[in-house]
Amino acid sequence: MNHVPVLQKETIQYLDPKTNENFIDCTLGGGGHTLAILEKNEPKGKVLSIDADQEIIKNFESGTSTKEFKKRLTLVNDNFANLKEIVRREKFTKVSGILFDLGMSSWHLETSGRGFSFLKQEPLDMRYDPKGPLTARKIVNFWSEPEIERILREFGEEKFSQMIAQEIVRERNVRAIESTYQLVNVIRRAVPSGYLHQKIHFATRTFQALRIAVNDELNNLEKALPQTLETVNRQGRIVVISFHSLEDRIVKNFFKQKVKENILQALNKKPITPSREEIRINPRSRSAKLRAAIKIQ
Repeated sequence: MNHVPVLQKETIQYLDPKTNENFIDCTLGGGGHTLAILEKNEPKGKVLSIDADQEIIKNFESGTSTKEFKKRLTLVNDNFANLKEIVRREKFTKVSGILFDLGMSSWHLETSGRGFSFLKQEPLDMRYDPKGPLTARKIVNFWSEPEIERILREFGEEKFSQMIAQEIVRERNVRAIESTYQLVNVIRRAVPSGYLHQKIHFATRTFQALRIAVNDELNNLEKALPQTLETVNRQGRIVVISFHSLEDRIVKNFFKQKVKENILQALNKKPITPSREEIRINPRSRSAKLRAAIKIQ
């Protein structure tokens, strides 16, 4: 599982981990960032890594590279929206930096079998935490047409949200929508034929919207960001990598407000984006934006 995460070099540059400092990685994922920090904060620096998905943590623990860091690494299966509570529970103090990489892990898309990818035939689940109450299947089969239209428009920024919502309701009146391919076919029927041949796959925005709704991603981010200020030391750093404009807007506005209040100082005026080389090697990185700030009081 030791993959190289998006903007790895830039993340380490802005977090700037030094010997014996402690860090929090709010989104363990494949664990690449966590391992990179552990290499920099030896011999006594610690990392607290959080993930909402127990499977992700299990996968990471079974990886060979974690063994040497066992003593310095705390893994927690929880939602980063509970950051303050997690830190209190784990008695994790003197935090020099906090990282959020809001991208979906490759494991979720390729291996989880939970319907995150429109390129695989899987049940419509889309939960990061399999104990969560809401699934994508519930949304498409039981939510009202206006509600479905709203999440496609707001969370997916999908311009054909109304047509897709109508077609979803039409389909479910005939048979329940159970799988990813069934949903992709519904979207295909709903949108104009020209939309089927865009650079971005025509189902991308709908799948993104459902995933955000199922996991309450934007609310969780809005809850977590203020908690970073109570968790990180003075002169501590907060680094956030987002993958779509809605997340980036939340981060940008939060940083802007705290800079105004003289609590944070921004470390980059414009967001850092991947190089052409990185995008070539990892096309999924193309929409990544990194913003960083330092707590000045």
